[in-house]
Amino acid sequence: MARAAVVGAGLAGLVAARHLAEAGIDVELFEENPEVGGRVRSVREDGFTFDRGFQVLFTAYPAARRELDYGALSLRRFTPGAVVARLGERSVLSDPVRDPGALTETLFNREISLADKLRTFALQRELRRKDGEAILNGDDADIETYLADRGFSRRYVENFAAPFFGGITLDRSLSASSVVFEYAFKMLASGEIAVPADGMGAIAGQLADRARDAGATIHTGARVEAVTPDGDGAALSVGGETESFDACVVATDPRTAEDLTGVETPGEPRGCVTQYFSLPEHVDLDAGKRIVLNAGDARPNEVVPLSTVAPEYAPDGVQLLSATFLGDPDEPEVALAAAVREALESWYPARRFDDLELLRTERVPFSQFAQPPGFRRTLPAADAPDGPVYLAGDYTRWSSIDGALESGKRAADALSGDLE
Repeated sequence: MARAAVVGAGLAGLVAARHLAEAGIDVELFEENPEVGGRVRSVREDGFTFDRGFQVLFTAYPAARRELDYGALSLRRFTPGAVVARLGERSVLSDPVRDPGALTETLFNREISLADKLRTFALQRELRRKDGEAILNGDDADIETYLADRGFSRRYVENFAAPFFGGITLDRSLSASSVVFEYAFKMLASGEIAVPADGMGAIAGQLADRARDAGATIHTGARVEAVTPDGDGAALSVGGETESFDACVVATDPRTAEDLTGVETPGEPRGCVTQYFSLPEHVDLDAGKRIVLNAGDARPNEVVPLSTVAPEYAPDGVQLLSATFLGDPDEPEVALAAAVREALESWYPARRFDDLELLRTERVPFSQFAQPPGFRRTLPAADAPDGPVYLAGDYTRWSSIDGALESGKRAADALSGDLE
């Protein structure tokens, strides 16, 4: 039986391990951290669930539909659309087809013109019919230019696109590639936004269980110091010992993958800081299960009523909110929390937020890699390293859960095919 190693138990590595094991290969997966999941992890404290930064699952992701059992994850779904907030006012902008109850509010929303609403619905229909791979491999520009070329107004860009898609790409300037915008827009038009009842970490937990069930062995707390092509195989240095394998998948973060393989990977990070707050249950944000977008500035970019969407995220009697700042602000967490309170008080002048309590701050300096126009042409292929060594990670596809899951399958297929 062929023997393969997988380095890194993030989503890509877990998927690669499962598919290799299902192909009849003896698989050992090495993860330096005590738990699996990489960037997709959750912590439970005092009845609250804290994800590692605000993360969601787009249920239309093709790779997620293939790799995950949605029913077992007990997905809790957001209501389509968003609440657009600014000084002294809030308004709902939604998809009236999937959210007919918001039809009147959406039609009379003054943040966006009727012409822009019609353009949005037309774009939804167009992208829903377009092949996802064709989108990713198509010509691109930056998102701002793309929207202007499509006839969207400056008002639409500033009031909706910048906070909403800026939150997806962690780049409110909308300088990211339009293929990312189109792909994400297609997923939004074709499915829902959701979180598992037990937190985003449940996704990694399910993938780990599936890999083990397929026969893979997962070692946590096992750091791989080197991966070296060795004849027809690969040698791994793990904890001062050398182990030999017929092949290896490196599924670590981009920087570590570059160190281990010598293959250049995307290096420019996109980070964020997410803060979690408790708030008494009686303080109603009137957002339902929608994200609240900051149309005034980026401090914070959005506020999310997490426990309204997923009641399991908080104990009875209190709400759990998250607030996310884009980039890597180096201000103390108290200063960031003060900015969140100030924003909420400006959006809800008739409500009091004296009981808003900061529970946790998650700083994620490398949440995504930068995705400027043309970025796809610079990404490494799965078989880019020398010897029987392969790469898996969203940085071989595009920066997303979908990219990570798909990359794991593609690396496993490449390795299995070469061994055959």
